[in-house]
Amino acid sequence: MAKIEDILQERIMILDGAMGTMIQRHKLEEADFRGEILKDHPHPLKGNNDLLSITRPDIIKDIHRQYFEAGADIIETNTFGSTTVAQADYHLEHLVYQINYQAAKIAREVADEFTKKEPHKPRFVAGSMGPTTKLASMSPDVNNPGYRAISFDELVVAFKEQAKGLLDGGVDLLLPETITDTLNVKAALFAIQELFEETGKQVPVMVSGTITDASGRILSGQTAEAFLISVSHVPLLSIGFNCAMGASALRPYLKILSDKAPFFISAYPNAGLPNEFGQYDQTAIEMGNEVEEYLREGLVNILGGCCGSTPDHIKRLAEIAAKYKPRKVNSEVLV
Repeated sequence: MAKIEDILQERIMILDGAMGTMIQRHKLEEADFRGEILKDHPHPLKGNNDLLSITRPDIIKDIHRQYFEAGADIIETNTFGSTTVAQADYHLEHLVYQINYQAAKIAREVADEFTKKEPHKPRFVAGSMGPTTKLASMSPDVNNPGYRAISFDELVVAFKEQAKGLLDGGVDLLLPETITDTLNVKAALFAIQELFEETGKQVPVMVSGTITDASGRILSGQTAEAFLISVSHVPLLSIGFNCAMGASALRPYLKILSDKAPFFISAYPNAGLPNEFGQYDQTAIEMGNEVEEYLREGLVNILGGCCGSTPDHIKRLAEIAAKYKPRKVNSEVLV
């Protein structure tokens, strides 16, 4: 199979869209999340979407298929919250390896199915590693600014277990994403590098941060350039931004990364901003028009959608991206 680095030199690659948005369409109940394996679990599980890779794999497989059919080159595993830190909310820390392994296995099967059908367009699986539910560099208690809900070392242990499950399940890439705290992603990258050294197995690593407001900073206070500097010691495949704001608002921060990063650039914004009911109204055409600005300026190499995006959005992004050349990586640029 062609190496992803070579494909990225030739064309803009398409990442999938939102997993949660698609799961919500199924209007699942508690029993769907429990399945047989957790029918007697003493705590509520509804809303723990990552569990569905075990209890309703049919739904997750179908979502992956829809995104590939829409034109995606890369799908993300259904593991955004699959660390012991996040799964502690459901008292399911003991299932973390299995959740990650099964999610990767499902995604791998669907990717291989499409690659076999269309060998000229190989499909890839990125292991999604969300930011966890705790920040390492900020206090959750305004009355005690020195307090930390979690330590760097604890995060390393959590991310390492997740990455191991994803690697064992067959992912092509690892993707720490939606980063709100740079110290969290540094722990994830440390865990990944440690795992690579221990296992002798290595895959490309993508990183995607989140700009949280109009100040142009991530939640822990770093600008786009500072965020890049903080992770540039790792030989990344790509760096970029996702979630948070709609496509238009993200453009200036992608421009900073594009100008300064010696890596490929990714962008997968939300489908606009949520309305008063928390729903995303931006259509595929509207999102495509905003994203096309990135492509005209040659800012990105990998393009997809986050919250509110669907296969329709991804189909539109793929159609637009096919008309443009990818951003050229300048390996001599260093922050």
